[in-house]
Amino acid sequence: MAVGEVMRMEVPTGGDLTVSSPDLHVLAVDDSIVDRKVIERLLRISSCKVTTVESGTRALQYLGLDGNTGASDLKDLKVNLIVTDYSMPGLTGYDLLKKIKESSTFREIPVVIMSSENILTRIEQCLKEGAEDFLLKPVKLADVKRIKQLIMRNEAEDHRTLSHSNKRKLGEDVDTSPSSSHDYSSVKDFPSSKRMKSESDIFSPFI
Repeated sequence: MAVGEVMRMEVPTGGDLTVSSPDLHVLAVDDSIVDRKVIERLLRISSCKVTTVESGTRALQYLGLDGNTGASDLKDLKVNLIVTDYSMPGLTGYDLLKKIKESSTFREIPVVIMSSENILTRIEQCLKEGAEDFLLKPVKLADVKRIKQLIMRNEAEDHRTLSHSNKRKLGEDVDTSPSSSHDYSSVKDFPSSKRMKSESDIFSPFI
């Protein structure tokens, strides 16, 4: 079964699915259908694969974080970024952010909060909780491109770090213990002046 088919079967009724470039898979969450269409269009223009849902509860169901074991297979579908509206009925964007950051499986996924209200305390609260960024609506194409570049750069750095770690581990597995020939090098390389002094001390009573 194709990935797209799995998504269509597992996304709860009401969720939209749009697939474009596989470069970056973004889960977009917003209770406004107009705002969902706007962010979806901007993400598609930026060559992202997009899955849209209309509430924080639907997002948890999609990620398999609602306690329903039947949705656990969705954890195999890699999500690179979650973009969510702040003000939503029921589960707010802030509540969704907290649940994602509490998850051992999804806590490393960057979460970007969107809001039409420029409330400083709200912004600080989200950033403190671990949000990657806070965007004011209407979201612009430049905002989406900047976020995408940031996420892709972070993933590239993580890949380099992992590669470096693997190389380092490989080096540690190589036997670096000194060979038996090295045991004699200290004697052979002992400075001649010190050897001569030692020999003169031994024979000095007979001279």
